[in-house]
Amino acid sequence: MMRLAVLALVGAVSAVGAAQAVAAFDPARHLASLNASVDHAPIETAATGEPAEISKASDGHYWAEANVNGSRVRFLVDTGASAVALTADDAKRLGFDPARLNYAYKVMTANGEAHAAAIKLASVSVAGAKVADVDALVLDKGLDASLLGMTYLGRLSRFEATRSALILRP
Repeated sequence: MMRLAVLALVGAVSAVGAAQAVAAFDPARHLASLNASVDHAPIETAATGEPAEISKASDGHYWAEANVNGSRVRFLVDTGASAVALTADDAKRLGFDPARLNYAYKVMTANGEAHAAAIKLASVSVAGAKVADVDALVLDKGLDASLLGMTYLGRLSRFEATRSALILRP
């Protein structure tokens, strides 16, 4: 009986370790580690501007043309992405040097495992629905297009999909 209890304990500890090893990027935890020396929690501002409508493309996806830090970026809207994710090419166009970033996070993409570097975008605006200070990731590989994920979408008051469009409400 004792042997079975020890085996169960080893299995539970192994499961916890495995779960930690495959944990995805958690923007809130990342922010907390960046602000560890600050006495207060970071304040996320609400989105501003007017509602935006993104038409569904012929491929069935929602593609957003966004203004990021004053430059245009084409995003695939991805509600399953925990963060805005940029290709190295888009990051470079925005003024980030992909070769100098710290790719400290392991992430899973549709093409498999990749490494990601955390960055902060001053603003992301889609047809007038603007969010300031957006946490984002730059991936070293695995992305064919930049993704508009929940670090932007989650700051909206809501978003809704219809048969023909995605509506973003600040």
